[in-house]
Amino acid sequence: MGRILALDYGIKRTGVAVTDPLQIIATPLDTVDTKTLLDFLKRYCVEEAVETIVIGMPKDLQNRDTHATVPVKKVIQSLEHVLPAIPIVQVDERFTSKMAFDTMLAAGVKKKDRRNKANVDKLSATIILQSFLDQNR
Repeated sequence: MGRILALDYGIKRTGVAVTDPLQIIATPLDTVDTKTLLDFLKRYCVEEAVETIVIGMPKDLQNRDTHATVPVKKVIQSLEHVLPAIPIVQVDERFTSKMAFDTMLAAGVKKKDRRNKANVDKLSATIILQSFLDQNR
């Protein structure tokens, strides 16, 4: 059984989370400069068996595309080209950044660390991944 990898795609940074090999626990992996995302994923998929990639799809409250939807769709096309053997699943990412910030606040994370967008991005990817796991159990 391979890992499931999740992406919270952003124009500047992309949060990355991953499951354990048994696909039980979602954990933050890293925040990657989006310019280097495809290279990062290619390297990671060579080192680790990845069964599925889950990517957060931005939608508004009426479930319509947002300004951020087009870049996500483009990166999905790139991923399908670069990693054709790995299925890509889209997951609703509404409110994940807010949930990540609230989680950090509740956990007592220092203000300085909460302001670090990279921490929010990888925690958002973890929330996206955990949501996927919960829906598919």
